[in-house]
Amino acid sequence: MKKLEIIGFGGGCHWCTEAVFQSLKGVGEVEQGYISTATEPEVFYEGVIVHYHPNLISLEKLIEIHLITHHSTSNHSMRSKYLSGIYVFNNDQKILSDKILNELQEDYDKKIITRTYDFGNFKASRPEIRNYYKTDPGKPFCKLYIDPKLKILEKDHLDLLK
Repeated sequence: MKKLEIIGFGGGCHWCTEAVFQSLKGVGEVEQGYISTATEPEVFYEGVIVHYHPNLISLEKLIEIHLITHHSTSNHSMRSKYLSGIYVFNNDQKILSDKILNELQEDYDKKIITRTYDFGNFKASRPEIRNYYKTDPGKPFCKLYIDPKLKILEKDHLDLLK
């Protein structure tokens, strides 16, 4: 099997983002924590690093899933904490991610605010809050915020779920 590739995503609570990507076939590992951009390496946003098998799930599908499971067209008041971004690790990823975002924009009435950023740094979340949804999916936060995102996937991308 081909080596895993990595990509970073942010845009909402990292507990939500972690649960979304952990639910997908082809995703090997999801690191939950805080990500910075290369241009502002000391400013961190909630996010995840996704390790995935590109022969099982494409970068295009990952980006599509990311856009539909967070407010990718909303510049809401929490953007200082939840930067809507795709954190890339090389120039080829950046070019491809930008191309995918431009193509997916055609499916949206509003402008997608999600942007690609060169990856800066990563700080993992405390161990006790990692795998938040997997640990206790019955928690009120999970029911209120994570379950609706997973229901979107069940409705539109059932074939991609583990």
